Amino acid sequence: MRCAPPILLSMVSFFLSVSIFALSPALAQESLKVGIILPLTGSQSFFGEVEKKAFNLALNEINAAGGINGKKLELIIEDDRSSPEVGASVARKLIEKDKVLMLGGGYSSSVTAKVAEVAQQLRIPFLINTGSADGITMQGWEYVFRLNPPSSEYSAIAADFLAQVVKPETVAIIYENSAFGRSQARFFEEACNKLGIKLVLKESYNQADFKLWRVMQILLKVKHEKPDVVYMVSYLLDASLIMHQARALAWAPKLYLGGGAGFTLPEFYELTKQESENVMTVTLWHQTLPHPGAMDYFTKFKENYDRESDYHGAEAYSAAYVIADVLKRTKSFGAEHLRQALLETDMMTPFGPVKFISYDNKTNQNKLNTYLGQWINGKLELVWPENVAQEKYVYPAEQPQ
Repeated sequence: MRCAPPILLSMVSFFLSVSIFALSPALAQESLKVGIILPLTGSQSFFGEVEKKAFNLALNEINAAGGINGKKLELIIEDDRSSPEVGASVARKLIEKDKVLMLGGGYSSSVTAKVAEVAQQLRIPFLINTGSADGITMQGWEYVFRLNPPSSEYSAIAADFLAQVVKPETVAIIYENSAFGRSQARFFEEACNKLGIKLVLKESYNQADFKLWRVMQILLKVKHEKPDVVYMVSYLLDASLIMHQARALAWAPKLYLGGGAGFTLPEFYELTKQESENVMTVTLWHQTLPHPGAMDYFTKFKENYDRESDYHGAEAYSAAYVIADVLKRTKSFGAEHLRQALLETDMMTPFGPVKFISYDNKTNQNKLNTYLGQWINGKLELVWPENVAQEKYVYPAEQPQ
């Protein structure tokens, strides 16, 4: 039996290797593409820009450190325009046209829910870093994972402070009529009911038509009821407008308490100045928490972008590192192996520990603590729980002079 000439064997070997390479698109790519969906325009663009900066900061660090096992990580960041319909369309484009390996991002709950539907339908992993309505991880969706806590846990830390410190008799709730706002308002109301706190007013508004007359209409109702605590679920501009007009009233509750979102951004203080003094808010993160890399991230973000980061940036930055970790550990770049790598995630990030579990009818949900911050002398200080507080809370929260 005659052996094939060496040159023929070499040619066969070459063409076989080319064929195998061609059959594995992810292996053939010079970079590994991941789609990130954020609101870069529209009503939530303030948050989207913060998260985009944080994703890019992490991306540069990951690639400078060798990327994904020697391959470059590429984040294709798309604008959902703060619209659920656009978010769903962008998700399909990233999956079907750009051939991304997985999806990340997700700011507003309304948009995130639509993107999650697409990801589940097309069977591609989606790591959410901000969209928090509880229902998103209560659908049994096996391809949808969430890094941040759900809305119900925002209200839990607020209720804890009310029960232990404020002990109010009455509360009023003002909330933006979105999936996030409705979810937060409902869970906070339930928490107050359990504590025996009387709800004297629950008023919603639409961000798109939230004008001065509507703000005053709501606040005059609040003033008439004179609740001990006013709980507000708002984005940036509406949060700022509420506090600007609230401080103009010749009355104030014992505590103005925000539900995160707009009340944690540094722009909130820039827009309100003294009007934000002593306002307390739920927050999911603070740079002084004992998470490895938390303060380092905060410092780098400020040095790179000449502004401070709140929890939204920390979520995005940490999500990028989770994505990188998953891509490094996966057995292949197929959706099933990526999903399995997400399920096996167990790591520490500047945002906190990340491990996806099932609890309280939620699937693939990371379990984290939540906190309260308070604007004191122009800075958002961590004030609750006491074991991690960096400053003593101000209560009763007197009107700033």
